[in-house]
Amino acid sequence: MSAGRPPYEVAVRAEASLGEGPTWDPATGRLLWIDILASRVHTYDPATGRRTVRRTEQHVGAAKPRAGGGLVLNLRDGIGLVDPDDTFRWLHREVVPGRRGNDAAVAPDGTLWAGTMRYDEATGGGTLSRVAGDGAVAPVLTDVTVSNGTGWSPDGRLMYYVDTPTRRIDVFDVSPGDGPVSGRRPLAVIEDGAGYPDGLCVDAEGCVWVALWDGGAVRRYTPSGDLDRVIPLPVPRVTACAFGGPGLTDLYLTTARVGLTAPHPLAGAVLVVPDAGRGVPQPAFAG
Repeated sequence: MSAGRPPYEVAVRAEASLGEGPTWDPATGRLLWIDILASRVHTYDPATGRRTVRRTEQHVGAAKPRAGGGLVLNLRDGIGLVDPDDTFRWLHREVVPGRRGNDAAVAPDGTLWAGTMRYDEATGGGTLSRVAGDGAVAPVLTDVTVSNGTGWSPDGRLMYYVDTPTRRIDVFDVSPGDGPVSGRRPLAVIEDGAGYPDGLCVDAEGCVWVALWDGGAVRRYTPSGDLDRVIPLPVPRVTACAFGGPGLTDLYLTTARVGLTAPHPLAGAVLVVPDAGRGVPQPAFAG
């Protein structure tokens, strides 16, 4: 890197209100990402620059690939499926007034771990649930405020999780079999003035990368919780991160404009840090 060159590049020059959920789809070689408040699911092909957008009928908190093709969506009123022929159907519908789906992640066993939050961000108004391919839902956490980043260690024995207002990245032990978690404890605490933890991803070395809302940066923490790397970014509201590209070496970052009185020109864009490390292949949803 030449002197003075920023570590990031602009992957998608967009003005997303609440860009979120970058996810690399190896089957298509495309990046999935969403704009929650605009009810949009976007794709971006870095090889060609081609972009697509799909409108959803509700606010969409996450979109992930399915094993048989199509998408699973964490929507305002539950979990929806987009089939390979582009038709939509509900997998699990649970209408809770004032609440919506937020971030979600697919576990190594193919289940979807879907978070929710209240629009007014009321304390304890959100949840984290495990959704099986057949639509069966098991609550994991029921006293969550803003359910956000979720990820697993490369060996699948640890799960990392963010409830944003706690300012913590927590870690759980994962039991064999159906994947229940236990032993919740802090991995790292984001200090005052450094922003709030939002979305996260885990790299091949087992380190946790976390986007900092109102922190203008993405950080990397070691499995022992030590701060290992900080990459400053030009926009304050960095929302989530994911490794992508053919070798999973490029770190993609979504950002937001919502709530900013004088947003930076790149607020709402998708940024990328080339050769940031090496990611772990992400499983598709087994439904």
